Amino acid sequence: MPNTKQDRARVAGGQDHEVRYEAKTEGVSKDKVKDTVKDVGNSRKKVEAKLDKKS
Repeated sequence: MPNTKQDRARVAGGQDHEVRYEAKTEGVSKDKVKDTVKDVGNSRKKVEAKLDKKS
């Protein structure tokens, strides 16, 4: 099943491959990505914005 635009707009915090991808992209740990998803929700824009502030 191909990814849809909506799929790419979210970070599934419970799916290791998505957490690993986001951690690698942002240069942070997987735990930091998971914690950020818990804090701000699964919107990729919000997760990336918060991770960028922490870096």
